[in-house]
Amino acid sequence: QVQLVESGGGLVQAGGSLRLSCAASGRTFSSYSMGWFRQAPGKGREFVGVISRYTGITAYADSVKGRFTISRDNAKNTVYLQMNSLKPEDTAVYYCSARVGPATTFSGTFDSWGQGTQVTVSS
Repeated sequence: QVQLVESGGGLVQAGGSLRLSCAASGRTFSSYSMGWFRQAPGKGREFVGVISRYTGITAYADSVKGRFTISRDNAKNTVYLQMNSLKPEDTAVYYCSARVGPATTFSGTFDSWGQGTQVTVSS
């Protein structure tokens, strides 16, 4: 329903920062809640954070709270994930997702997904 393209992943040392971007197609971007999820090797998909439609209220997983920040620019149809104080355990493929509805933390409730972008944090 919504085309999503992530970018900004890469290799960074522990303690470093990285900003991921997710560009969305469509004319109703402001009506989408936007989520970030990640999947580490050998593990299931994990909720990272979400930003609500219209109001831009954010929520985060405990594991990233205080380190990661989600923002959105509706004029640019883009959502961002600013990652600071990165740890090796943050290494994963990060996925952007969109939901036509209120924000949730459940991956199954999101309608569209990007291709993912690899984030690798070295020690």
